Amino acid sequence: MRVALHSVLREGHEAAYEEAHVTIPDDLVASFGRLGIHEWTIWRSGRDLFHLVECDDFAAAMRGLADDPADRRWQEFIGRHVDHFAESGDGPDARVLGRVWDLAEQRGTD
Repeated sequence: MRVALHSVLREGHEAAYEEAHVTIPDDLVASFGRLGIHEWTIWRSGRDLFHLVECDDFAAAMRGLADDPADRRWQEFIGRHVDHFAESGDGPDARVLGRVWDLAEQRGTD
C-alpha cells in the first residue's frame, strides 16, 4: 500500500530536520524492514513536510513502531523539530491523507 502524510516543523527547525535525515539510524531502518515499510520519502515546502510511505500495512507498521526501541529513540530525537502531524481522526490511520486522484488508476494501469 502507499500512503501520504503531512507534518509541520517547528519554526526555525528546517535545516536541523534535513540534517537529521541525511541518514537515519540503521536500527530504525531494520525496524522498518521488519515491519513491512519498504520506502519512505519526505519532501519539504517551508515548514510543511509531505511523506510518501510504501508499506504492507500502514496501521500495523505504526502499531509495531509504538513498541520499538529504535523508533522510540528516533521520536525522542526528531520530535524536537516536528510541531505536529495533520490528523483527521483517531489511531494510526488518522494521519493518512485522503487520496483524491491517481493518473495510473485513471489510465487503468494501476
